[in-house]
Amino acid sequence: MTSRILEIFHETYRELRPRAPMPAMQVRFYPFANINNTIRLRQGELKIRLSDLLEGAPEPVLEAIAHILLSKLYRKEIEPQQASRYRRYTNSRELTDKAHLVRQLRGRKNLHGTQGAVYDLEEIFEDLNRRFFFGLMGRPQLTWSNVLSRRRLGHYDPAHNAIVISKVFDHPRVPRYAVEYLLYHEMLHLKHPVKLRGSRRCVHGREFQAEEKLFPQLDQALQFLKEL
Repeated sequence: MTSRILEIFHETYRELRPRAPMPAMQVRFYPFANINNTIRLRQGELKIRLSDLLEGAPEPVLEAIAHILLSKLYRKEIEPQQASRYRRYTNSRELTDKAHLVRQLRGRKNLHGTQGAVYDLEEIFEDLNRRFFFGLMGRPQLTWSNVLSRRRLGHYDPAHNAIVISKVFDHPRVPRYAVEYLLYHEMLHLKHPVKLRGSRRCVHGREFQAEEKLFPQLDQALQFLKEL
């Protein structure tokens, strides 16, 4: 299989760069904690690592992966058909279930506690649970992030059933409603899992958006996050 993968990357490279010299390539499957694929150009050699979850993928899917990785590296336009083929395969129920299991087995979730210097996520969760979910939502793992991230403000990790909120919000100048909104948003992800529509993932569906609008200080919270 590895030799055929190498051939696929050679063929795709020639399609994208017909007149460029062919670089040395190293392609291997790697036990990532998720469906990740990486490509690096180091000293004239392409080093490509593909998730081992894709080791049994059909050849057209492997061709799509080669096209996407090489196109990104050399700043070529990605063909929509190739992107769609890859999404359909990786978003399939079978592969999604495998990826969740692998993340639970291989991935580590660093938990840094719910009690911050200013806000306690556990206390806020229980308050939101009572106000918006009739107290019926099971509490996932809750934690502040270990870095002051302004890019990833919060996320829900279904593989580890964990909600992480950026530590940048554990500050006296941050209004409580901003922390409440972030946690409420991630609680909605817990209630409304990602759904598939064709080859695309629907992250914020209609039900999600309708419930998000129930947050009384939504506009103020969004304005605060925008300014941040």
